[in-house]
Parts: sequence; C-alpha cells; structure tokens
Amino acid sequence: MKRRETGILGEKLAREFLQKRGYHILEANYRCSEGEIDLVARHRDCLVFVEVKTRRSLEFGSPEESITAAKKERLKAVAYHYQQSHSDLPPSWRIDVVAIELGRRGKPSRIEIIENAIGEA
Repeated sequence: MKRRETGILGEKLAREFLQKRGYHILEANYRCSEGEIDLVARHRDCLVFVEVKTRRSLEFGSPEESITAAKKERLKAVAYHYQQSHSDLPPSWRIDVVAIELGRRGKPSRIEIIENAIGEA
C-alpha cells in the first residue's frame, strides 16, 4: 500500500469512526492558503477540526507523535481561516487528532480520537 493510499484509507476509517460517535462531517480535505485539514465536523455544539494520522508500522513512532510544532501552527491557522470564511458556526471549537494504526491487509488495529489535541496556546 502506497503512502497516499494509506492516507485515503485512514481518512475513510476516521470518517466512519467519527460518524458512529455522533460527529456530523461538514467538509473533507479543506484547503486554503494556510494549509489543509482532513475533516471539519460538528460534535454537539462544537466545531471540530480533525487531523487524521495513519501508520502502517510504528517504526517511526505512533501516528500522533508525527505532528510537529510547525504542523500544529498550520492547523491552527487553517482553523482560523475556516472560521473567518464561513458563517453560522458554533462559537466553540477545537482541533482533534484521530490516530490510526493499520495491521495486516490494511485492517485497523487501533483507532483513537484525541480530543482537543492541539490547544490554542
């Protein structure tokens, strides 16, 4: 499985995982001049930006460990841009990470949501 295929599979698994937990997906692969975010959703009364990280092996660390300080800043910038360019959004928001580890044949061995993984500070 190629890297892009892994990412596409991870995003599909994350969408299904989140929807089963009551998240309403508003947009996928939102892009702007600041960067890109995998999913934008609504969960209860909160706007949620979701970064999906998928790994086929832990050789280079867990999925969530791959989010650098620079990536966190880009995600925040994309979140601010989204809020500026869309109306009728909930006032509260957060950035979550969905960490996915794939086992043999692309089957998930772990899917975990880390709520508010990237705070404003």
